[in-house]
Amino acid sequence: MKAKHASHPPNPASSLTPAVYQILIALAEGERHGYAIMKDVLETTGGAVRMGPGTLYGTLKRMLDSGLIAEAGERQDPDPGEERRRYYKLTALGARAASTETERMARIVRAATRRGLGGRTASNPSPA
Repeated sequence: MKAKHASHPPNPASSLTPAVYQILIALAEGERHGYAIMKDVLETTGGAVRMGPGTLYGTLKRMLDSGLIAEAGERQDPDPGEERRRYYKLTALGARAASTETERMARIVRAATRRGLGGRTASNPSPA
């Protein structure tokens, strides 16, 4: 299935929304269906981000339209009686956008750390 591309594909140099970035991270390890993406986001954020179905599927649609991800087809779940699920995969554009965003965020974290805002240092001790 060929991905539809919007008239303005995302600029890999611009920052991604948190939902888009989390989905790209979830798909970096391979194809996943929507529920597996939601579980991965919950796990990788230590429970801090709970992506509901409305956010997830609306974001997936926009990501499909912009070419960041592609459908990998439908598969029958191994559990009897389960319905078919759509699987999604990262595209080359999506991988570049995620890498660019990761580098951008790393620069910000380094700048914050240099200013004493990151980690547990002598100037920023852990609360007792």
